[in-house]
Amino acid sequence: MRFQPQYRVYVAFFLFAMSTGSLFSRLPDLQAHLAINKAELGATLIGMAIGSLISLTVSSPLIARLGSRATLAVALLGIMALLSVIPLLPSAPLVFVTLFTIGLLAGALEICLNVEIGRIEAQAGFGIMNRAHGFWSLGFFVTAVTASLVRQAGISMQVHMHLLLGAMFVLGALNLAGMKNAAPLDDAGPTEKQPHFALPTLALLPLCIIGTSAFLIEGAGIDWSTIYMEEVFDVSPFISGSGLTLFAFFMALARLTVDPVVDRYGARLVGRVLLLIAAAGIALAWLAPHPYLALFGFALMGAGCSAVYPMAVSAAAQRTDRPAIINVAAIAQMAFVIFFLGPPLLGFVAEAFGIRNAYLVCLPLVIGSILASRALPAGPAQREKLLA
Repeated sequence: MRFQPQYRVYVAFFLFAMSTGSLFSRLPDLQAHLAINKAELGATLIGMAIGSLISLTVSSPLIARLGSRATLAVALLGIMALLSVIPLLPSAPLVFVTLFTIGLLAGALEICLNVEIGRIEAQAGFGIMNRAHGFWSLGFFVTAVTASLVRQAGISMQVHMHLLLGAMFVLGALNLAGMKNAAPLDDAGPTEKQPHFALPTLALLPLCIIGTSAFLIEGAGIDWSTIYMEEVFDVSPFISGSGLTLFAFFMALARLTVDPVVDRYGARLVGRVLLLIAAAGIALAWLAPHPYLALFGFALMGAGCSAVYPMAVSAAAQRTDRPAIINVAAIAQMAFVIFFLGPPLLGFVAEAFGIRNAYLVCLPLVIGSILASRALPAGPAQREKLLA
């Protein structure tokens, strides 16, 4: 069957999220399996952050040499294979090393997917970046639903992850078998000579703050919502997993439907509204006296952080002070590392001050993002300029 090229990238985003989500949804079981506390779990998860930071810094030349199809084959299938090993590992240090290797592959995969969808978007002449990231969120939603049901049924982490990752591996291989590399943009030549590690400029810093706040909320919601519900409210496995389910569902729904709203009202207004929604969700998670209110908070957090990062990336691409690829890389490197590094650091806060207060840590950055939102385009004309 012949697919449009963007559909294969959508599937890759979806499978990437499903695979990593299989681990995040079973973090309470991993913590029990390793017999460690939340701070030690956080230290273990930092391995993925360190690996992704190294990969985002140095992997661009290798990705350019291999091409998107080969890079996706190595990175995506490699991540699935390594994740399937984690339930069998007997100690936190071994899990740390495995997560470090997964981070190396995940950083390369993040660059590859975004470059590929950017090339396809430019050739198609219409925006698909939000939709592509929507399939990432959809993958987390599906894995959250399945994980809640699987944990409620008492199925072990080993059986769950091995069956799921085995199926994902087969689907990933079939998807990549029919994929072709998108042609590079005509103006890509000079930008390839730019530094591979792009530090943000002072002018770009507001967009970096916006992007990293969205990823911090996403990481906190994905990694800690299940443990939060279990520890604070002592609910059943299905209810505890529903926090992640609702977070991922509303994030996916917003990303898949927000483009017309941005076209009509502009990224600045939409970004401020979304960040205010996220702040309300964080406050509910912090203060909720009842599990259902906490679940509502996670739903607001998912919707609120949904399209903020893609809008910041689009705004960075429109800047003319440096090549677009450098400005976008500066945000992507910071945001993706925050996605992996933030939740482990929140684990230390949770261990020291309680898991409710760990969510409160996210609030100042969200408020800073609201103040920085003037860096986002004010009206729909900016989007037309980007797609021109």
